[in-house]
Amino acid sequence: MACQSDYTCKIGPSILNSDLSILASECQRMLDSGADFLHLDVMDGHFVPNLTFGHPVVKCLRKKITSAFFDMHMMVANPERWIQNMADAGANQYTFHIEATEDPGQCIRKVREAGMKVGIGIKPGTSVDVVMPYVEDVDMVLVMTVEPGFGGQKFMEDMMPKVKALRAKFRSLDIEVDGGLSPTTIDKAAEAGANMIVSGSAVVGSDDPRLVINKMRNCVQDVIQRSQVER
Repeated sequence: MACQSDYTCKIGPSILNSDLSILASECQRMLDSGADFLHLDVMDGHFVPNLTFGHPVVKCLRKKITSAFFDMHMMVANPERWIQNMADAGANQYTFHIEATEDPGQCIRKVREAGMKVGIGIKPGTSVDVVMPYVEDVDMVLVMTVEPGFGGQKFMEDMMPKVKALRAKFRSLDIEVDGGLSPTTIDKAAEAGANMIVSGSAVVGSDDPRLVINKMRNCVQDVIQRSQVER
């Protein structure tokens, strides 16, 4: 494993915070501002008490946004049910919650078979130990830094020990944090070892999203470079 490329910083705006009436244009605006991927929140009203959009919207977006990396955050019950639909719609990564399935291993296999990358997420109340047995079989682990279901919540700094524990064991793993990330909280996530940063209102609601993305990217990259030098 080359220490110069263990993991890299990736910033992904949460498009749920954008003007949904012009969603494709908003997605393109984020990409033009330097976003590395787009974070798409799918909620079914069961796993979380909110309802957003499903694979038909993703399929329409893919027709307009042909090359972007779609990171699907599946806040849904029975995530196995929607795997093939999302793959057919053009999703690149399928991130399901470990709390939502009785057989995480089977869900991982099905996502792989559908041709997508695999992400697995944990809610604030879930111990990081629960996800450890599956880390080597996935591409990314999502540590929620708010309760899933609604935007605009305050960043939960007490989730950072989970990120630290994952980074200590898995140097090249993509570790995503989602919830309350902004230029004022990014340093905590970066220092803990997170490299995939999801940001909603701080980026999408900014008058200068490129500036916000660059500030967060620079913070994460500084920590990555420092950690490489120390090793």
